[in-house]
Amino acid sequence: MGDNDEWKNMFQELTGYEKKNISLRINGIPASPMQIVQAHTMCENQAYMRDYVLNDKGDVKELCFQNIAI
Repeated sequence: MGDNDEWKNMFQELTGYEKKNISLRINGIPASPMQIVQAHTMCENQAYMRDYVLNDKGDVKELCFQNIAI
């Protein structure tokens, strides 16, 4: 799979979370699916780790991307 397909799939996945009113953040700051995808495509010497925050029922209520040094 090419990078474009990977980014398109990521955007669709994050848009699905957004439609379910799941908060999206990057480095603690609210972000749109497009902002998160752009951050991933522009990073060369960095990576992002996903952090799923669950509610009391075990459902995802927030998805955070944390910048990590590689």
